[in-house]
Amino acid sequence: VQLQASGGGLVQAGGSLRLSCAASGRTFSSYVMGWFRQAPGKEREFVASMSYSTTYYADSVKGRFTISRDNAKNTVYLQMNSLKPEDTAVYYCAAGRVATMKIGSYDYWGQGTQVTVSS
Repeated sequence: VQLQASGGGLVQAGGSLRLSCAASGRTFSSYVMGWFRQAPGKEREFVASMSYSTTYYADSVKGRFTISRDNAKNTVYLQMNSLKPEDTAVYYCAAGRVATMKIGSYDYWGQGTQVTVSS
């Protein structure tokens, strides 16, 4: 599985962005898809994941971010609203077989897309 993330950019605090992650392969619907982020000087952290229909979110983004997927388009999305400066990071999409927050459980990773939130 190859993953290509896009949609990052510069936005003011309170604004919105939608990230996309396009996947290759015919078995996309069988994978758990996740979003992670890594801020400068910090470890990569879980943001959200979605199996076929079940979603999980980090506490820091609950109520602001929404993960969704379109299996017909082999694409997973991350809608980010009410963005805060602390959301600034490189955002990565990932694919795995288990719905988990653990980085090591994801087998495939995209290249990352930069999100910068100005105050």
